[in-house]
Amino acid sequence: MSVKMGFHIPLNVFGPGLSIAHPGTLIVNDGAQVGENCRIHNCVHIGTQAGFIDAAPKIGNNVFIGPGVVLFGDIEIADDIAIGANAVVNRSFTENGITIAGVPARKVSDKGFDRCYKKSTDIVRRRNQS
Repeated sequence: MSVKMGFHIPLNVFGPGLSIAHPGTLIVNDGAQVGENCRIHNCVHIGTQAGFIDAAPKIGNNVFIGPGVVLFGDIEIADDIAIGANAVVNRSFTENGITIAGVPARKVSDKGFDRCYKKSTDIVRRRNQS
C-alpha cells in the first residue's frame, strides 16, 4: 500500500488519530515519535540528522503539519502546534499552542492546532462514553 500511495510510514511511529490529508510523498524515519491527532499533508519528510540513525524528531499531540514541511534532527515539537506549508524545522519548539513557519522555522503566531483541525480521538472517546 505504501508504494501505491507514496508513503513510507514505519509501524508504531504515530499515535492514535493520525489523519493523512492527501495521497502523495510522505517519508517518516523509523526513529521518529509522533503523538495523537497528527494531521499531516503531502510532501512531508520527518527525518534524522545527517550522519545519525536515531536523531529523529519527537512530535507532541495535536500537531498540524502542512504540505511540504521538512522536520529533521534530534528535535522536539510541543503539543498543539501548527506547522505552516514548506517550513524547514531543524530546532525544537517547546511552547504549546503556537504556529511556526518559514525557512528556517520560527514562531509566527500564538494560535496553533485548534484552529486547524478537530481531535479525532476526542470524538471517538465521546462516542465510547455514550
